[in-house]
Amino acid sequence: MTNPRIGILALQGDVREHHRMLAECDATPVSVRRPEELLAVDALVVPGGESTTMFKLAAAFDLLEPLRKQVAAGMPTFGTCAGMIMLADHLRDGVEGQQTIGGIDMTVRRNAFGRQVDSFEADVSLDRIDARADAPPFHAVFIRAPWVEGVGESAEVIARIASGPAAGRIVAVRQGDLLATAFHPEIAGDTRIHRYFVELVKGA
Repeated sequence: MTNPRIGILALQGDVREHHRMLAECDATPVSVRRPEELLAVDALVVPGGESTTMFKLAAAFDLLEPLRKQVAAGMPTFGTCAGMIMLADHLRDGVEGQQTIGGIDMTVRRNAFGRQVDSFEADVSLDRIDARADAPPFHAVFIRAPWVEGVGESAEVIARIASGPAAGRIVAVRQGDLLATAFHPEIAGDTRIHRYFVELVKGA
């Protein structure tokens, strides 16, 4: 698989930014808004945005159950920020009735770092993604971000905040071919995480 077709859930959120990053990583990005479009891609990105709006739109477009089925069937999927919330098996501080796609055995707290005014940037280590001895940290952008409060045996923590008041907080998790970050790599200008996901897709 040289140029995998990677769908981006285009209901709400950072769709254009993911399109650009995936194209830079030798993938073919396509927008997904309907169940039949979901069936035509090799993998999926669930972008950053607003998780409650994303859930409501997915239900309105009859996409929620197809998304759950594809993820459960093994479709490689990458969620960023709101996308991390959508891929969590367990959610805290969600709005009443809020549901997720699920797939990753983790507990995620919505808006854990605070409101929009509490958005911040921080370095995170990518040791599990970039094994080069001289690999720089990833400068991550957190916007109304969640954090991971815990993971089950099937999930692997791949990044934590390196320093500052939130040092040690889990902000990236992988489970098989599912990947999730609490931050927005699509707006950081650093393609390493997207390239890592594209390689996961090629190897799936």
